[in-house]
Amino acid sequence: MAASKQVKDLAQLAAEAISEKLGTDIIALDMTDQMLLSEVFLIATAQNEQQVDAIADEVFRKLAEIGEKPIRREGKGAWILLDYSDLVVHIQNTELRNYYMLDRLWNDCPRIELKVSEAR
Repeated sequence: MAASKQVKDLAQLAAEAISEKLGTDIIALDMTDQMLLSEVFLIATAQNEQQVDAIADEVFRKLAEIGEKPIRREGKGAWILLDYSDLVVHIQNTELRNYYMLDRLWNDCPRIELKVSEAR
């Protein structure tokens, strides 16, 4: 079973918000075959702690505009997690992204194609 269109659309909107705040390495993983509570993990990198906060705030703002509120927001500074139940957004600074390698940890999960342009 694949992630629902509704959750993919939500991930797309969150990815666009991340891109607007110059987040990089944005990937979405379909977690439905892993028997987890969430359908999609969206992972992105920020250059520093201020950018991590700014990206998280922008994702929160964009999704709130369509009535989506996170169940919880965890972390601060180097790693912030926004839990929207079926969508979990991980925003990490470069050091933590390279250390935890969430996308490699879950490399057997299919990637969801996102249409975002990233700053280079």
